[in-house]
Amino acid sequence: MFGIKIEEDLYLGLLEKRHANELFELTHGSRSYLREWLPWVDLTKSVGDSEDFIKMTLEQFAGNGGFQLAICYKGKIAGVIGLHNINWSNKSTSIGYWLGEGFQGKGLMVKSCAAVIRYCFEDMNLNRIEIRVATSNKKSKAIPEKLGFQKEGCLRDAEWLYDKFTDHYVFSLLEKDFRM
Repeated sequence: MFGIKIEEDLYLGLLEKRHANELFELTHGSRSYLREWLPWVDLTKSVGDSEDFIKMTLEQFAGNGGFQLAICYKGKIAGVIGLHNINWSNKSTSIGYWLGEGFQGKGLMVKSCAAVIRYCFEDMNLNRIEIRVATSNKKSKAIPEKLGFQKEGCLRDAEWLYDKFTDHYVFSLLEKDFRM
């Protein structure tokens, strides 16, 4: 199965049906924490919902439309990182990610993003990667800033998040800037 080893205790691997229980428990256990920024949390009500998500991600991977990877830390799923979609004509994609509350503050997401970025540029020959984050989400905004992304601007009212619209910053990294 497809995967990226980052270091001894940190590995990215394709989500499989066998991960549904663990993924649901991580989501459920971090529900109030994740809900602040992620619109899909309330739609994840059962292990079956996690199974459906995993099925969709495997279809995405099989169709060459990107991937969603479990962030595995010390043998446990800590979160998910993946590509929303790949625009093969323009050699571009965007990265999305989340971590369970108990896995915050360990540098896992910066390392995971760096590994996915490297894979996108070196193995997939992509040219542009975007990361979009809610303007108020300081932790998520710090990821592209640490990785050398350029802030391109703000998308006003970019996402309906439960009871209000949220603005997003758009960050990008180009392959030529990655090589510098």
